[in-house]
Amino acid sequence: MRKIITTILILFSVQASFSQTHLLPKFIRKMYFDKDTTKKSSFVILPVLSSAPETGLEAGGAGLLSFYTDTVSRNTRVSNVFAYATLTTKGQSRLSLSTSYWTPQNKYHITAGVGYINFPFDFYGIGNNTLKSNADRIGQKRVKVNFAAERKVADNLYVGLVAGGFHYDFSDGQPNSVFYTDPRVEQRNGGTSVYVGPSFIFDSRNNNTYTTRGAIITSSFEITQGLFGNNGYSGGFFNIEYSQFFLLTKKLVLGVDIQEQSLTGSQSPFYLMPTLGNDEIMRGYYNGRYRDRNMLVGQTELRYRLSERIGIVGFVGTGEVFNKTFTLSELKPNYGGGVRYFFDIEKGLSIRADYGIGQKVAGEARQSGFYVGLGQAF
Repeated sequence: MRKIITTILILFSVQASFSQTHLLPKFIRKMYFDKDTTKKSSFVILPVLSSAPETGLEAGGAGLLSFYTDTVSRNTRVSNVFAYATLTTKGQSRLSLSTSYWTPQNKYHITAGVGYINFPFDFYGIGNNTLKSNADRIGQKRVKVNFAAERKVADNLYVGLVAGGFHYDFSDGQPNSVFYTDPRVEQRNGGTSVYVGPSFIFDSRNNNTYTTRGAIITSSFEITQGLFGNNGYSGGFFNIEYSQFFLLTKKLVLGVDIQEQSLTGSQSPFYLMPTLGNDEIMRGYYNGRYRDRNMLVGQTELRYRLSERIGIVGFVGTGEVFNKTFTLSELKPNYGGGVRYFFDIEKGLSIRADYGIGQKVAGEARQSGFYVGLGQAF
């Protein structure tokens, strides 16, 4: 929860006092305070430092390389390569490398990633009303690769293909926990699967890093098949997301985001179920506290640009997970706010820090979460 917050605070305070001086090393000034408005590539690094009883000290960093594949046209969108790596004193690790690549004139959009996780997580059970008292810490090892390619077939319209594969391996030392006693928890040992399927995107945004006008609708269906003798899963995963942005004044933007995810087929591997809460939507909920076969969530965010470098946001949202039937009375609330530091003004790239607040379950502390990341939440 304290990951790289110190870095954010230092950036905000240093920018106000020293960004126009030579008191800082040149590479620091270039990454965080350079006012170059050309279409040159940019690179930023953020340190990661945290501590928890189950992991010990966790240290590492994240890096973002941003660039244009066409430096002449003003229409070509920003591409990037993102890397993240941390290690803990108890031998756990998280590693990932991903890219979002726009060809000149946005004719093709390609995304790809590879990641490895050897890290524990808290499992609370299945459904929209799990209890904190049922939390069980599960050991997790995961390898995942993903690829997507879309081609522009008309103005603002893309069609393409998604594909990938993953391997999950879980371990748990509490045989009487909800992880073992709940019959809805399927495929506790994990397994290996591959997937492939179609994708469809409508994108009329004026900018893909700091949108002030336009909309984007993304949808995909992943046809998934388990491999080898330990995983006979056959099913699919459907995802659709709609985001719309309105420029209310020169400095004020309203964003609306709605997302639906569904696990299809007769089987329900717990690790493939949609989960409520992350750093992009339903901020304030632990990712995985609530999971089930379907999820419907929505949020709205008001973004105000205090200056070319600093922005503030306020957000409110609601959502739920469910097995078969969506129920209005089961919707969970979330709200909060945050700050943005724009380290690359020309590309609209920012570091964000958000604090989200969620539901107050009887007998439990109100759920909340602090998030630091690169780029906007949606």
